[in-house]
Amino acid sequence: MAVRGVVLVPVVALGFVAGGLWWWAVLRLVLVPQQAGLVEGAVAAGGWGLSLLPVHVTASRGGTRGGITRASRRRRSGGGSGPS
Repeated sequence: MAVRGVVLVPVVALGFVAGGLWWWAVLRLVLVPQQAGLVEGAVAAGGWGLSLLPVHVTASRGGTRGGITRASRRRRSGGGSGPS
């Protein structure tokens, strides 16, 4: 468990730094757009684009064979085994 905490601290710190840079870029674009440049625009657009990633669709470690994920089977109403 100690190793997980040691790895988690730098990841959280990196997240705070990246979030701070994104807010800096967005505020600079909003407050002084005439002085904001390409870097601020790229940071703001990149952070916004990352927020659109569907992180709830990522593969989980458990329940997969060989790292391949499969869609779950669609359940049919009626509980029958097939057409009669």
